[in-house]
Amino acid sequence: MTARPPAPARQRWLVPVLVVVLSITVGGGLLARELYRRPVVDAADPIALTTPTPVDKDDQPGPGDVKVTEDGARHPDYDAVRAVLQDYFDGINHHDYDQWARSVSKARIAENPRTTWTNDYRSTKDGSILLYRIEPGAGTSLRVLVGFTSTQSSHEAPEGLKEGCIRWRLVLPMIFEGGGYKIDTVTAGTLPEQEKC
Repeated sequence: MTARPPAPARQRWLVPVLVVVLSITVGGGLLARELYRRPVVDAADPIALTTPTPVDKDDQPGPGDVKVTEDGARHPDYDAVRAVLQDYFDGINHHDYDQWARSVSKARIAENPRTTWTNDYRSTKDGSILLYRIEPGAGTSLRVLVGFTSTQSSHEAPEGLKEGCIRWRLVLPMIFEGGGYKIDTVTAGTLPEQEKC
């Protein structure tokens, strides 16, 4: 008994099915690659490591530009958040209440009128600023995890840590107000991490 070749009708459907399966597999792979691709980061972007670069004691608090981790840079609102943080810290570093006030909510301004703010930040300088993460909050709000170093006169330092140089890690709430994000008031009882430099 000799083997008969398969009927021509059976062979006709095999090739188109293989072409369709192969096309779907290739298309799915290309789609997955596009969906899960990491964003291309320009070398000029302020991407930092996950920890701030150490700064010599004499150079504290370090540079005043806001750096960001890769995790923070992946958030869709990263550019807006970084710009607000830069204005906030520039306002403090230049002792410019108006610049600082443009970066915060009306409620935060009400808690910190010009005279109080000027007295509280008169000797403060912030640097080594690192935006770690941006997370969604309630509604359209955001929660921004930030670390930075501040130098100030020790008698103007916070009650719990009267030091001239402090490293901070805290969550800043941001709300959408007046057409953009603003740093809002911190919930009462929220304690930031702080340690002597």
